[in-house]
Amino acid sequence: MSIASVEYAARRRELMARIGRQAVAIIAAPGEVTRNNDVHYPYRPASDFRYLTGFCEPDAVAVLAPGREDGEFLLFCRPRDAEREIWDGLRAGPDGAREQYGANESDVTDAFVRALPELLAGREQVYFDLGADAARDKQLLEALGGLRQQARRGASAPAAICSLAEPLHHMRLFKSDGELALMREAGRVSAAAHARAMRACRPGMNEFALAAELHHEFERHGMSWAYPSIVGGGGNACILHYIENAAALRDGDLVLIDAGAEHAGYAADITRTFPVNGEFSGPQRAVYEVVLAAQQAAVAACQPGNDYQAPHRAAVKQLTEGLVSLGMLRGEVSELVEAEAYRPFYMHGTGHWLGMDVHDVGDYKIDGEWRLLEPGMTLTIEPGLYFRAGNADVDERYWDIGVRIEDDIHITADGPENLTDAVPKAVDEIQALMADRRA
Repeated sequence: MSIASVEYAARRRELMARIGRQAVAIIAAPGEVTRNNDVHYPYRPASDFRYLTGFCEPDAVAVLAPGREDGEFLLFCRPRDAEREIWDGLRAGPDGAREQYGANESDVTDAFVRALPELLAGREQVYFDLGADAARDKQLLEALGGLRQQARRGASAPAAICSLAEPLHHMRLFKSDGELALMREAGRVSAAAHARAMRACRPGMNEFALAAELHHEFERHGMSWAYPSIVGGGGNACILHYIENAAALRDGDLVLIDAGAEHAGYAADITRTFPVNGEFSGPQRAVYEVVLAAQQAAVAACQPGNDYQAPHRAAVKQLTEGLVSLGMLRGEVSELVEAEAYRPFYMHGTGHWLGMDVHDVGDYKIDGEWRLLEPGMTLTIEPGLYFRAGNADVDERYWDIGVRIEDDIHITADGPENLTDAVPKAVDEIQALMADRRA
Protein backbone atom coordinates (compact mmCIF):
# COMPACT_ATOMS: atom_id res chain seq x y z
CA MET A 1 0.00 0.00 0.00
CA SER A 2 1.48 3.32 -1.05
CA ILE A 3 0.67 6.71 -2.55
CA ALA A 4 0.25 6.54 -6.34
CA SER A 5 2.72 8.41 -8.53
CA VAL A 6 -0.13 10.43 -10.07
CA GLU A 7 -0.94 11.80 -6.60
CA TYR A 8 2.64 13.00 -6.08
CA ALA A 9 2.47 14.72 -9.46
CA ALA A 10 -0.84 16.36 -8.54
CA ARG A 11 0.67 17.63 -5.28
CA ARG A 12 3.57 19.21 -7.15
CA ARG A 13 1.19 20.89 -9.59
CA GLU A 14 -0.92 22.25 -6.74
CA LEU A 15 2.11 23.64 -4.92
CA MET A 16 3.37 25.30 -8.10
CA ALA A 17 -0.05 26.85 -8.65
CA ARG A 18 0.03 28.18 -5.09
CA ILE A 19 3.48 29.79 -5.34
CA GLY A 20 2.96 31.18 -8.86
CA ARG A 21 5.02 31.27 -12.04
CA GLN A 22 7.41 33.93 -10.72
CA ALA A 23 8.63 31.69 -7.90
CA VAL A 24 10.77 28.61 -7.50
CA ALA A 25 10.62 26.06 -4.66
CA ILE A 26 13.60 24.14 -3.33
CA ILE A 27 12.95 21.20 -0.99
CA ALA A 28 15.89 19.26 0.41
CA ALA A 29 16.16 15.83 1.97
CA PRO A 30 18.68 15.63 4.81
CA GLY A 31 21.68 13.35 4.86
CA GLU A 32 22.15 10.41 7.18
CA VAL A 33 22.92 11.12 10.85
CA THR A 34 25.63 9.28 12.74
CA ARG A 35 24.48 7.46 15.86
CA ASN A 36 27.90 6.34 17.00
CA ASN A 37 31.21 5.76 15.25
CA ASP A 38 30.26 4.44 11.78
CA VAL A 39 26.66 3.50 12.62
CA HIS A 40 23.81 5.68 11.35
CA TYR A 41 20.33 6.17 12.72
CA PRO A 42 17.67 4.52 10.55
CA TYR A 43 16.97 6.99 7.79
CA ARG A 44 13.61 8.73 7.60
CA PRO A 45 13.00 11.21 4.77
CA ALA A 46 11.90 14.74 5.61
CA SER A 47 8.10 14.75 5.51
CA ASP A 48 7.75 17.73 3.14
CA PHE A 49 10.22 16.19 0.71
CA ARG A 50 8.55 12.79 0.77
CA TYR A 51 5.10 14.35 0.44
CA LEU A 52 6.08 15.97 -2.86
CA THR A 53 8.31 13.29 -4.37
CA GLY A 54 7.84 9.87 -2.74
CA PHE A 55 11.65 9.66 -2.89
CA CYS A 56 13.17 8.16 0.25
CA GLU A 57 16.93 8.37 -0.25
CA PRO A 58 19.16 10.80 1.69
CA ASP A 59 21.07 13.77 0.27
CA ALA A 60 18.54 14.68 -2.39
CA VAL A 61 17.12 18.02 -3.53
CA ALA A 62 13.86 18.64 -5.38
CA VAL A 63 13.28 21.83 -7.35
CA LEU A 64 9.86 22.95 -8.59
CA ALA A 65 10.17 25.67 -11.23
CA PRO A 66 6.73 26.65 -12.58
CA GLY A 67 6.75 27.34 -16.31
CA ARG A 68 10.33 26.19 -16.89
CA GLU A 69 10.59 25.14 -20.54
CA ASP A 70 12.97 22.24 -19.93
CA GLY A 71 10.80 20.78 -17.18
CA GLU A 72 9.26 21.99 -13.97
CA PHE A 73 10.33 19.13 -11.66
CA LEU A 74 14.04 18.57 -11.14
CA LEU A 75 15.46 15.97 -8.77
CA PHE A 76 19.10 15.87 -7.68
CA CYS A 77 20.14 12.63 -5.97
CA ARG A 78 23.06 10.35 -5.19
CA PRO A 79 24.62 8.64 -8.23
CA ARG A 80 24.48 4.91 -8.76
CA ASP A 81 27.52 3.33 -7.13
CA ALA A 82 28.14 -0.39 -7.61
CA GLU A 83 30.55 -0.56 -4.65
CA ARG A 84 28.30 1.26 -2.16
CA GLU A 85 25.20 -0.61 -3.34
CA ILE A 86 26.85 -3.89 -2.28
CA TRP A 87 27.06 -2.53 1.26
CA ASP A 88 24.06 -0.20 1.58
CA GLY A 89 21.47 -1.25 -0.98
CA LEU A 90 20.30 -0.09 -4.38
CA ARG A 91 20.01 3.54 -5.36
CA ALA A 92 17.67 5.08 -7.89
CA GLY A 93 20.26 7.39 -9.41
CA PRO A 94 19.35 10.15 -11.87
CA ASP A 95 17.88 7.67 -14.36
CA GLY A 96 15.64 6.19 -11.68
CA ALA A 97 14.61 9.68 -10.57
CA ARG A 98 13.18 10.24 -14.03
CA GLU A 99 11.83 6.77 -14.76
CA GLN A 100 10.46 5.88 -11.31
CA TYR A 101 9.69 9.24 -9.71
CA GLY A 102 8.58 11.40 -12.62
CA ALA A 103 11.36 13.98 -12.62
CA ASN A 104 11.54 15.98 -15.84
CA GLU A 105 15.27 16.44 -15.31
CA SER A 106 17.65 14.81 -12.86
CA ASP A 107 21.30 14.90 -11.99
CA VAL A 108 23.62 13.97 -9.16
CA THR A 109 23.36 15.93 -5.92
CA ASP A 110 26.73 17.62 -6.43
CA ALA A 111 25.36 19.23 -9.61
CA PHE A 112 22.72 21.12 -7.63
CA VAL A 113 25.09 23.94 -6.67
CA ARG A 114 26.13 24.46 -10.27
CA ALA A 115 22.52 24.50 -11.47
CA LEU A 116 21.24 26.78 -8.72
CA PRO A 117 22.01 30.21 -10.29
CA GLU A 118 20.15 29.28 -13.51
CA LEU A 119 17.18 27.98 -11.51
CA LEU A 120 16.98 31.19 -9.45
CA ALA A 121 17.58 33.69 -12.25
CA GLY A 122 14.55 35.73 -13.21
CA ARG A 123 12.40 34.50 -10.33
CA GLU A 124 10.86 36.94 -7.86
CA GLN A 125 10.64 34.60 -4.85
CA VAL A 126 12.39 31.44 -3.77
CA TYR A 127 10.48 29.14 -1.43
CA PHE A 128 13.00 27.48 0.85
CA ASP A 129 12.95 26.71 4.56
CA LEU A 130 16.05 28.28 6.07
CA GLY A 131 17.52 26.76 9.21
CA ALA A 132 16.98 23.07 8.49
CA ASP A 133 20.39 22.47 6.90
CA ALA A 134 23.24 24.95 7.31
CA ALA A 135 25.09 23.66 4.24
CA ARG A 136 22.04 24.07 1.98
CA ASP A 137 21.37 27.52 3.49
CA LYS A 138 24.90 28.56 2.59
CA GLN A 139 24.56 27.28 -0.98
CA LEU A 140 21.34 29.23 -1.52
CA LEU A 141 22.61 32.46 0.01
CA GLU A 142 25.85 32.33 -1.99
CA ALA A 143 23.92 31.73 -5.22
CA LEU A 144 21.62 34.67 -4.47
CA GLY A 145 24.60 36.89 -3.67
CA GLY A 146 26.34 35.92 -6.89
CA LEU A 147 23.27 36.72 -8.98
CA ARG A 148 22.81 40.09 -7.31
CA GLN A 149 26.40 41.01 -8.07
CA GLN A 150 25.61 40.46 -11.76
CA ALA A 151 22.70 42.91 -11.77
CA ARG A 152 24.56 45.34 -14.06
CA ARG A 153 24.82 42.56 -16.63
CA GLY A 154 21.07 42.05 -16.56
CA ALA A 155 20.85 39.20 -14.09
CA SER A 156 18.02 39.28 -11.58
CA ALA A 157 17.66 37.31 -8.37
CA PRO A 158 14.65 36.57 -6.16
CA ALA A 159 13.99 39.49 -3.85
CA ALA A 160 12.41 37.31 -1.16
CA ILE A 161 13.07 33.99 0.51
CA CYS A 162 9.68 32.61 1.52
CA SER A 163 8.76 29.76 3.83
CA LEU A 164 7.14 26.68 2.33
CA ALA A 165 5.01 26.32 5.44
CA GLU A 166 2.06 28.45 4.34
CA PRO A 167 1.38 26.89 0.91
CA LEU A 168 2.63 23.36 1.56
CA HIS A 169 1.46 22.73 5.11
CA HIS A 170 -2.05 23.85 4.22
CA MET A 171 -2.04 21.11 1.57
CA ARG A 172 -0.75 18.49 4.01
CA LEU A 173 -3.48 19.34 6.52
CA PHE A 174 -6.16 17.86 4.24
CA LYS A 175 -5.80 14.12 3.72
CA SER A 176 -6.54 12.47 0.38
CA ASP A 177 -8.21 9.08 0.02
CA GLY A 178 -4.77 7.54 -0.52
CA GLU A 179 -3.37 9.10 2.63
CA LEU A 180 -6.43 8.13 4.63
CA ALA A 181 -6.05 4.50 3.54
CA LEU A 182 -2.50 4.48 4.91
CA MET A 183 -3.60 6.12 8.16
CA ARG A 184 -6.44 3.62 8.60
CA GLU A 185 -3.96 0.78 8.22
CA ALA A 186 -1.53 2.39 10.68
CA GLY A 187 -4.46 2.78 13.07
CA ARG A 188 -5.55 -0.83 12.64
CA VAL A 189 -2.10 -2.22 13.38
CA SER A 190 -1.58 0.19 16.27
CA ALA A 191 -4.91 -0.87 17.78
CA ALA A 192 -3.91 -4.52 17.48
CA ALA A 193 -0.61 -3.70 19.21
CA HIS A 194 -2.39 -2.07 22.15
CA ALA A 195 -4.75 -5.03 22.48
CA ARG A 196 -1.74 -7.35 22.37
CA ALA A 197 -0.13 -5.38 25.21
CA MET A 198 -3.29 -5.67 27.30
CA ARG A 199 -3.35 -9.43 26.83
CA ALA A 200 0.37 -9.76 27.60
CA CYS A 201 0.50 -7.57 30.71
CA ARG A 202 1.32 -9.23 34.03
CA PRO A 203 2.40 -7.87 37.42
CA GLY A 204 6.18 -8.04 37.65
CA MET A 205 6.76 -7.45 33.94
CA ASN A 206 9.08 -4.63 33.01
CA GLU A 207 7.77 -1.64 31.11
CA PHE A 208 10.23 -2.33 28.30
CA ALA A 209 8.89 -5.86 27.94
CA LEU A 210 5.42 -4.46 27.38
CA ALA A 211 6.86 -1.99 24.85
CA ALA A 212 8.41 -4.96 23.04
CA GLU A 213 4.93 -6.45 22.58
CA LEU A 214 3.86 -3.26 20.81
CA HIS A 215 6.93 -3.12 18.61
CA HIS A 216 6.59 -6.79 17.67
CA GLU A 217 3.12 -6.09 16.33
CA PHE A 218 4.32 -3.00 14.44
CA GLU A 219 7.26 -4.73 12.81
CA ARG A 220 5.51 -7.94 11.86
CA HIS A 221 3.29 -5.74 9.68
CA GLY A 222 6.28 -3.95 8.14
CA MET A 223 5.88 -0.81 10.20
CA SER A 224 7.98 1.03 12.77
CA TRP A 225 7.06 3.24 15.70
CA ALA A 226 5.91 6.75 14.80
CA TYR A 227 7.49 8.16 17.99
CA PRO A 228 9.24 6.60 21.01
CA SER A 229 6.65 4.52 22.82
CA ILE A 230 5.53 5.59 26.29
CA VAL A 231 4.87 2.74 28.73
CA GLY A 232 4.42 4.15 32.21
CA GLY A 233 3.25 2.14 35.20
CA GLY A 234 2.02 3.71 38.44
CA GLY A 235 3.45 7.16 39.01
CA ASN A 236 5.29 7.04 35.67
CA ALA A 237 1.90 7.46 34.00
CA CYS A 238 1.87 11.00 35.41
CA ILE A 239 4.99 11.92 33.39
CA LEU A 240 3.59 13.08 30.06
CA HIS A 241 6.56 12.16 27.87
CA TYR A 242 7.99 9.28 29.89
CA ILE A 243 10.10 7.12 27.56
CA GLU A 244 12.57 5.40 29.90
CA ASN A 245 10.27 2.35 30.06
CA ALA A 246 12.58 0.87 32.67
CA ALA A 247 10.49 0.11 35.77
CA ALA A 248 8.72 -3.03 36.90
CA LEU A 249 4.92 -3.07 36.62
CA ARG A 250 3.35 -3.50 40.03
CA ASP A 251 0.23 -5.37 41.01
CA GLY A 252 -2.52 -2.84 41.77
CA ASP A 253 -1.12 -0.06 39.53
CA LEU A 254 -2.40 1.29 36.25
CA VAL A 255 -0.17 1.37 33.19
CA LEU A 256 -0.47 4.07 30.53
CA ILE A 257 0.68 3.26 26.99
CA ASP A 258 1.01 6.01 24.38
CA ALA A 259 2.24 4.38 21.17
CA GLY A 260 1.53 4.29 17.45
CA ALA A 261 2.90 2.78 14.27
CA GLU A 262 4.16 4.60 11.20
CA HIS A 263 3.06 3.18 7.86
CA ALA A 264 4.63 4.40 4.60
CA GLY A 265 5.36 7.73 6.28
CA TYR A 266 1.98 8.16 8.04
CA ALA A 267 1.51 8.00 11.80
CA ALA A 268 -1.02 6.60 14.22
CA ASP A 269 -1.18 7.84 17.82
CA ILE A 270 -3.11 5.89 20.47
CA THR A 271 -3.15 6.05 24.26
CA ARG A 272 -4.80 3.51 26.49
CA THR A 273 -4.65 3.11 30.27
CA PHE A 274 -5.45 -0.18 31.99
CA PRO A 275 -4.79 -2.07 35.24
CA VAL A 276 -1.63 -4.15 35.41
CA ASN A 277 -3.52 -7.00 37.06
CA GLY A 278 -6.57 -6.73 34.81
CA GLU A 279 -9.02 -5.30 37.38
CA PHE A 280 -9.68 -1.62 38.01
CA SER A 281 -9.84 -0.63 41.67
CA GLY A 282 -12.66 1.67 42.78
CA PRO A 283 -10.58 4.89 42.68
CA GLN A 284 -8.95 3.89 39.39
CA ARG A 285 -12.29 3.19 37.78
CA ALA A 286 -13.74 6.47 39.05
CA VAL A 287 -10.94 8.50 37.48
CA TYR A 288 -10.98 6.44 34.31
CA GLU A 289 -14.71 6.93 33.78
CA VAL A 290 -14.28 10.70 34.09
CA VAL A 291 -11.57 10.73 31.41
CA LEU A 292 -13.56 8.40 29.16
CA ALA A 293 -16.60 10.67 29.36
CA ALA A 294 -14.39 13.65 28.51
CA GLN A 295 -12.94 11.84 25.52
CA GLN A 296 -16.35 10.85 24.25
CA ALA A 297 -17.59 14.43 24.57
CA ALA A 298 -14.52 15.75 22.76
CA VAL A 299 -14.88 13.25 19.91
CA ALA A 300 -18.56 14.21 19.54
CA ALA A 301 -17.44 17.84 19.16
CA CYS A 302 -15.26 16.96 16.14
CA GLN A 303 -17.86 18.23 13.70
CA PRO A 304 -17.20 20.23 10.54
CA GLY A 305 -17.90 23.86 11.25
CA ASN A 306 -16.87 23.67 14.90
CA ASP A 307 -13.66 25.49 15.71
CA TYR A 308 -10.50 23.57 16.54
CA GLN A 309 -10.83 24.30 20.25
CA ALA A 310 -14.39 22.97 20.53
CA PRO A 311 -13.23 19.42 21.47
CA HIS A 312 -10.94 20.87 24.14
CA ARG A 313 -13.75 22.92 25.63
CA ALA A 314 -15.99 19.85 25.70
CA ALA A 315 -13.28 17.76 27.38
CA VAL A 316 -12.46 20.44 29.95
CA LYS A 317 -16.10 20.78 30.96
CA GLN A 318 -16.44 17.03 31.51
CA LEU A 319 -13.13 16.78 33.36
CA THR A 320 -14.02 19.68 35.63
CA GLU A 321 -17.41 18.16 36.45
CA GLY A 322 -15.60 14.90 37.21
CA LEU A 323 -13.05 16.61 39.43
CA VAL A 324 -15.89 18.14 41.42
CA SER A 325 -17.59 14.76 41.76
CA LEU A 326 -14.29 13.22 42.92
CA GLY A 327 -13.88 15.95 45.53
CA MET A 328 -10.73 17.39 43.93
CA LEU A 329 -12.39 20.72 43.17
CA ARG A 330 -15.18 22.69 44.81
CA GLY A 331 -17.41 25.36 43.28
CA GLU A 332 -19.49 26.06 40.21
CA VAL A 333 -18.25 24.19 37.18
CA SER A 334 -18.47 27.21 34.85
CA GLU A 335 -16.44 29.33 37.25
CA LEU A 336 -13.87 26.58 37.76
CA VAL A 337 -13.48 26.20 34.00
CA GLU A 338 -13.07 29.96 33.58
CA ALA A 339 -10.39 29.98 36.28
CA GLU A 340 -8.68 26.92 34.74
CA ALA A 341 -8.84 25.22 38.12
CA TYR A 342 -8.43 21.87 36.37
CA ARG A 343 -4.89 22.62 35.18
CA PRO A 344 -3.00 21.04 38.11
CA PHE A 345 -4.56 17.75 37.00
CA TYR A 346 -4.92 18.35 33.24
CA MET A 347 -2.09 20.49 31.96
CA HIS A 348 -2.00 19.71 28.22
CA GLY A 349 -4.22 20.26 25.21
CA THR A 350 -6.82 17.81 23.99
CA GLY A 351 -5.20 17.00 20.66
CA HIS A 352 -3.06 17.92 17.66
CA TRP A 353 -3.04 17.47 13.91
CA LEU A 354 -1.95 14.03 12.73
CA GLY A 355 -0.46 12.87 9.45
CA MET A 356 3.07 12.34 8.17
CA ASP A 357 4.30 13.82 11.44
CA VAL A 358 2.74 12.65 14.68
CA HIS A 359 2.44 16.33 15.61
CA ASP A 360 1.54 17.23 12.09
CA VAL A 361 1.81 20.54 10.29
CA GLY A 362 -0.96 23.07 9.70
CA ASP A 363 -2.06 26.28 11.35
CA TYR A 364 -4.31 26.02 14.39
CA LYS A 365 -5.39 29.64 14.17
CA ILE A 366 -6.15 31.93 11.25
CA ASP A 367 -5.96 35.67 11.82
CA GLY A 368 -5.82 35.03 15.55
CA GLU A 369 -8.96 32.89 15.64
CA TRP A 370 -9.18 29.13 16.07
CA ARG A 371 -9.66 27.67 12.60
CA LEU A 372 -12.80 25.73 11.76
CA LEU A 373 -12.71 21.98 11.39
CA GLU A 374 -13.24 20.84 7.80
CA PRO A 375 -13.67 17.47 6.09
CA GLY A 376 -10.28 15.98 5.31
CA MET A 377 -8.55 17.09 8.52
CA THR A 378 -7.28 14.49 10.99
CA LEU A 379 -6.48 15.13 14.64
CA THR A 380 -5.99 13.29 17.91
CA ILE A 381 -8.32 13.52 20.90
CA GLU A 382 -6.49 12.77 24.16
CA PRO A 383 -7.83 14.13 27.46
CA GLY A 384 -6.29 12.92 30.71
CA LEU A 385 -6.05 13.33 34.47
CA TYR A 386 -2.87 12.97 36.51
CA PHE A 387 -2.58 12.77 40.31
CA ARG A 388 1.03 12.73 41.48
CA ALA A 389 1.86 11.14 44.83
CA GLY A 390 2.48 13.64 47.60
CA ASN A 391 -0.14 16.15 46.48
CA ALA A 392 -1.69 17.26 49.76
CA ASP A 393 -4.81 18.48 47.93
CA VAL A 394 -5.58 14.97 46.64
CA ASP A 395 -6.92 12.05 48.62
CA GLU A 396 -4.17 9.42 48.92
CA ARG A 397 -6.43 6.85 47.27
CA TYR A 398 -5.83 8.69 43.97
CA TRP A 399 -2.08 9.17 44.26
CA ASP A 400 -0.06 7.92 41.28
CA ILE A 401 -3.13 7.46 39.13
CA GLY A 402 -2.53 8.81 35.65
CA VAL A 403 -5.12 8.22 32.93
CA ARG A 404 -5.09 9.32 29.30
CA ILE A 405 -7.28 8.01 26.48
CA GLU A 406 -6.42 8.92 22.89
CA ASP A 407 -7.82 8.14 19.45
CA ASP A 408 -7.23 9.40 15.92
CA ILE A 409 -10.21 11.24 14.48
CA HIS A 410 -10.81 12.07 10.82
CA ILE A 411 -13.28 14.85 10.05
CA THR A 412 -15.90 13.96 7.46
CA ALA A 413 -18.96 15.82 6.17
CA ASP A 414 -21.05 13.45 8.31
CA GLY A 415 -19.02 13.89 11.48
CA PRO A 416 -16.03 12.19 13.11
CA GLU A 417 -14.54 8.91 11.93
CA ASN A 418 -12.48 7.16 14.60
CA LEU A 419 -9.50 5.50 12.90
CA THR A 420 -8.38 3.68 16.06
CA ASP A 421 -11.57 2.45 17.72
CA ALA A 422 -10.63 -1.23 17.31
CA VAL A 423 -8.79 -1.23 20.65
CA PRO A 424 -11.05 -1.46 23.75
CA LYS A 425 -11.47 1.53 26.01
CA ALA A 426 -14.63 0.86 28.02
CA VAL A 427 -13.82 -0.53 31.48
CA ASP A 428 -15.78 -3.75 31.01
CA GLU A 429 -14.26 -4.33 27.56
CA ILE A 430 -10.73 -3.89 28.89
CA GLN A 431 -11.31 -6.18 31.85
CA ALA A 432 -12.91 -8.82 29.59
CA LEU A 433 -9.97 -8.73 27.17
CA MET A 434 -7.48 -9.02 30.02
CA ALA A 435 -9.47 -11.81 31.65
CA ASP A 436 -8.95 -13.90 28.51
CA ARG A 437 -5.19 -13.86 29.07
CA ARG A 438 -5.67 -15.53 32.44
CA ALA A 439 -8.05 -18.22 31.22
